[in-house]
Amino acid sequence: MKYIKYKKVTGMGGIVALGWLIFTTAVAVSQRKLIFKPVRSREVEHPHSIGHRSRLIALRSIDGTRLSGWLLTPRVPGPHPAVVYFGGRSEEVSWVARDAWRMFPNMTVLAINYRGYGDSEGVPGEQKMIEDAQMLFDWFAEHRHILAGQIAVVGRSLGSGVAVQIAVSRPVAAVVLITPYDSVLALAKRRFPSIPGFVLKHRFDSVKHAPSLSAPAFIIRAATDDVVPASHTDLLVAKLTTTPQDETIPGSDHYNIPYLEATQQRIAEFLTAKFKKAPSLRTRNLSQSPNKDAYPHRLHSQPWHQHFRLQRFQLQGLSTSHLPLLWRRPLAVDAGTSAATSNYFLPFLRWSQ
Repeated sequence: MKYIKYKKVTGMGGIVALGWLIFTTAVAVSQRKLIFKPVRSREVEHPHSIGHRSRLIALRSIDGTRLSGWLLTPRVPGPHPAVVYFGGRSEEVSWVARDAWRMFPNMTVLAINYRGYGDSEGVPGEQKMIEDAQMLFDWFAEHRHILAGQIAVVGRSLGSGVAVQIAVSRPVAAVVLITPYDSVLALAKRRFPSIPGFVLKHRFDSVKHAPSLSAPAFIIRAATDDVVPASHTDLLVAKLTTTPQDETIPGSDHYNIPYLEATQQRIAEFLTAKFKKAPSLRTRNLSQSPNKDAYPHRLHSQPWHQHFRLQRFQLQGLSTSHLPLLWRRPLAVDAGTSAATSNYFLPFLRWSQ
């Protein structure tokens, strides 16, 4: 009798173990679809900011993947503070180009879609997204239309995990986190408690990097959030070594919060105040080399726009493989001939003159 009961117990245990294994395997295989929800169509078909010049650009990542988005420059001439924006899980960033006049007044803005989002090529994944974000920051930091040392990063939801990792690896002037979380792993375990941690590849472990974050931070919470519960934001805030500005936007939820006028005005006020306090690297002695000190990942010993401005008459026949980070036209061109090569770099040359 005892033997029969033992067989029943072990049999049930085997079924449970098999079910857990099947479930864990299914989550491991489909985790990319669970974490990322790429949106291909533009949220705003023809975005235009009344306070900026809007330009659709395409950049090549380190591995050659084409990334597409918008570069927005204030209509007032001269270098300006700058912002790099990182979107959410199911967000296409064309709306940023429309609302930049209110959210980022008098700031140069770079909003590029992740791999697989909008017109960007590739497949999204944490490692490549962080590499792309670092490349974009480095490219942006060398731009002559921004004030060196005055670049902020803004991340929404999933993008807050990207923004945190950039803020601890690059010299950012400020960081804005909209509905941030402690880690995607923690959010996943809240929904699927039995999932082992080693299964999840894309963790976006912000709480791990939070103690290294020294830039002024602005935490923006939704009044109602069923995606990132307040407790997960609290865990992130508790790990920060500096006290952040922490606010909840009335009448907001996880999905509408970035579009609300109140949110955009608070972001504009925070960044404007921080940029006024942040010293610009351009005020340093010209005999020093701020770019060399601040941006060790650069491609050349001098700013890229200066280097290629000197070389712009020597571009004939140059292979595009030598210039992975250059600003490129969104449409494909053949750089094999001298005429096409000139056409290929025309937007860049016009900008550098």
